[in-house]
Amino acid sequence: MAHCKGDIMNCNEAIEYIHSLEKFGMRPGLERIGELCRALGEPQKGLKIIHVAGTNGKGSTSTIISCILQKAGFNTGLFISPYVSNFRERIQYNGGMIAPEELADCVSAVKNAVENDLAPRGIQPTEFEAITAAAFVYFKRKSCDYAVLEVGLGGRFDSTNIIDAPCVGVLTSISLDHMAVLGDTVEKIAFEKCGIIKPGSEIVAYPFQDEKAFDIIRKACAEAGDRLTVPDIGKISVISESLYGTEAEYDGLRFELHLAGKHMVYNACTAIEAVRVLHADISDAAIAEGISAAVMPARLELISREPVILLDGGHNEGCAEAVADFIGRHVAGRRIVMLSSLMADKDVDGYLRRVAPFAAEFIATRADVPRAMDAEALKEAAAEYCADCQAISSSAEALEYARSRVKNGEALIVCGSFYLAGEIRDQMLDHNN
Repeated sequence: MAHCKGDIMNCNEAIEYIHSLEKFGMRPGLERIGELCRALGEPQKGLKIIHVAGTNGKGSTSTIISCILQKAGFNTGLFISPYVSNFRERIQYNGGMIAPEELADCVSAVKNAVENDLAPRGIQPTEFEAITAAAFVYFKRKSCDYAVLEVGLGGRFDSTNIIDAPCVGVLTSISLDHMAVLGDTVEKIAFEKCGIIKPGSEIVAYPFQDEKAFDIIRKACAEAGDRLTVPDIGKISVISESLYGTEAEYDGLRFELHLAGKHMVYNACTAIEAVRVLHADISDAAIAEGISAAVMPARLELISREPVILLDGGHNEGCAEAVADFIGRHVAGRRIVMLSSLMADKDVDGYLRRVAPFAAEFIATRADVPRAMDAEALKEAAAEYCADCQAISSSAEALEYARSRVKNGEALIVCGSFYLAGEIRDQMLDHNN
């Protein structure tokens, strides 16, 4: 393993250090990230940033924007969460993960700043704040033309919001999630997301928002004096769609999209408007090539064509609706086995109510994280919507069993948690190769 310059930390140690900060919990606020960035020499300053907030679609919209900018010839950084298989997925440059030695070097800079400057003053950053700061350091060192930042949680007090006004602020679909932190109504959640709106930016919003959310977005843009752009739904048409991709057209631009689900078309149109307000002369060819190049793990990811095996890590109501819509249009003719793990602090019944009725057989398991719901409890909850339910606590064993229950002409859908996806995606891919 490569070692970072001037320090003994290697990549594995860097990741262990970041994860060690999890014990400090999630504490929204900009004071700690502000102090950390000052200790690092304000690496976020001077970066040209596209800042993406919302409940669902942040990662895919961020990825599509990044891919388009790369195809247009710009050196582009991308910061996303969560990762699925490899921690280095979170920080990318021109479509590739940060190199192990570069991650080690950037995290070492963060660790040194914490130990030498912040800790003596009683300041302890969180895990997300530390990795955000490392991303800023990396993007600065790479002299990115643009950096696309996905908000971690909310917007107003998210550590990514330590930046000055972004070139473009993007608001994806807003709905109920993380209500204990962000509020229990769409209006309250939209207010937190709109914290990324600052004077001097262009703002782009996903076209199908709750009208109450749109009211908050319009008000925030008016107060900041920012122009709001929303894709014209009258100019969006889906030409063809299947399990394997979608061909669509927006405002005369035809494109192929390999991210599954109709909602991804709307995310792509949101990304198109974001790059167009950033660069009015960006070519249709670069946009189409960028959209076609966009891929993401565990977002209705097609692992196998026969039998059909799909992997999705989404966990909230909006994600469940997207999965249910996709199953209903492309998979419902097949016998479906469903393997799922859900976090106990999520709306478990709301998720299951939408997806579990499609399953002929439901296998409950438990991702190996403290927040995960017990497999037996998930089985009991799923039994309200599926007659054939069972529980297997080990996710690896549950996957092997689920595979044994599916033959050609049928489908296996693994869903409900990015933690579960991260645990078994490599196992799924290895089995399929």
